[in-house]
Amino acid sequence: MSDHIIDEHLDPTAEITLEAVKQRAVKGVAILTGRTFFLQLLSFTTWIFLGVFLEPDEFGVYIVVSAIVNFLRYFSDVGLAAALIQKKQKLTQADLRSTFTIQQILVLGLLLILFLASPFIKDYYSLSKNGMLLLYALGASLFLASLKTIPSVLLERELNFSKFVIPELLENLVYDVILVIFAWRGFGTLSFFYAVLSRGIIGVVAMYLLKPWKPGLALSKSSLKKLLKYGVPYQVNTLLATVKDDGMTIYLGGVIGQSAMGFLGWAQKWSQYPLRLFMDNVLKVTFPAFSRMQDDKIHLKRSVTRSIFFVCFLVFPSIVGFLILSPILVNIIPRYEKWEPALLPLAIVSINTIFAAATTQLTNLLNAIGKIKTTFKLMVMWTVLTWIFIPLLARNYGLVGAASGYALVGASSAVAIAIVYKIINFSLYRSILAPALGALVMGAACLTVRSILPSNIISVFILVLVGIATYMATMFVLAGSAIFIDAKRGLKAMFNRN
Repeated sequence: MSDHIIDEHLDPTAEITLEAVKQRAVKGVAILTGRTFFLQLLSFTTWIFLGVFLEPDEFGVYIVVSAIVNFLRYFSDVGLAAALIQKKQKLTQADLRSTFTIQQILVLGLLLILFLASPFIKDYYSLSKNGMLLLYALGASLFLASLKTIPSVLLERELNFSKFVIPELLENLVYDVILVIFAWRGFGTLSFFYAVLSRGIIGVVAMYLLKPWKPGLALSKSSLKKLLKYGVPYQVNTLLATVKDDGMTIYLGGVIGQSAMGFLGWAQKWSQYPLRLFMDNVLKVTFPAFSRMQDDKIHLKRSVTRSIFFVCFLVFPSIVGFLILSPILVNIIPRYEKWEPALLPLAIVSINTIFAAATTQLTNLLNAIGKIKTTFKLMVMWTVLTWIFIPLLARNYGLVGAASGYALVGASSAVAIAIVYKIINFSLYRSILAPALGALVMGAACLTVRSILPSNIISVFILVLVGIATYMATMFVLAGSAIFIDAKRGLKAMFNRN
């Protein structure tokens, strides 16, 4: 029964209408944003505590070791999972089991490479025993994550994000709680070891309970040929992103040292927090949704504009507000003064995050509508610029130089905006410029107020209130009542059970 149909209700031209796709997409964004909001607040609190309990060099070890395993993670797939999601036709058992088989072969091979290379990694980065245990735990998490691929794909194709979000919620909850408890008890780097393993096990169990799927081995030549036609170009783009991001982290770890990597990682973590809170949820929904809208340019244009606006509307003021508050927070949070050297890198790398809020959705769109070659060219550009600017500036100016390199590469994302604008004539003003202007006005107002306030917790609350009031008033002037209409639609979708 290898050709048995799996997702019999997912034909984009029949059982799932365009209207149903749009409704599920809107509801999916609302579910992923609303139901994960509390957990993201927990994660926010977690990193505040970790800043107290852990030292910069311990952060640096985690960042470098994670980058090594994430680099290997790329080779655990050849784009087959993305091809399953993007595929217009119905999936068969041959598609699913062939993908599962290839992935397991790749993952086991990668774990063998990691084990054989571990002595070199230990010597090059001067890792302690706890650092090596963390390396092995992250390797095990790579295997556990591969077991979730097929159930995750099936839920994404169904746009069934009410179930999809549950394993992620459980994983993050377990990870954050265990990490803080062990860090508080003085386990240092070993805290990540226990948290990573617990997260991996919980995630697999939850995913298979919510979307049961019987793993099986198969190698269907016809299925793999069709999937690889899309998957390989997609994965080549992912390779470039991996070399650009994790590859650079691996390189910098040996250039600027563990403490500097800790400061840089801390800055990147906090600057990217708004993206993780808002943008990631949207991307989960819009890739399958855009894939099914790719033949309807009118609806695609509207959806792209709204999705980018949604992300920028939330991310831009969050970044500006945090940059204004961070000097106060470093002063008033106990044992946080050690992070003061990271404040300037935080401001610099935030430029990269601002551009990412606008452009990541655009590369997601290009992948969804099948323009993989265009994404590939953009990724080549970003990878080349990354490996030109960041090493050069890092070697000459250290931590601040590395942060400046990331900012320069981020600014080059304006090229992606221009390219996609020619393909899909989305509204630049409504999606990007209006939220940017609103954030600038908010920032000016908050800086003015901050200059006359003392550094204490009351000032933080005052600045938050001033920022929210100023931003909402400015956005109402720039975008009108449309922002409240979109918010109403999102809330309605969140609580609609149909």
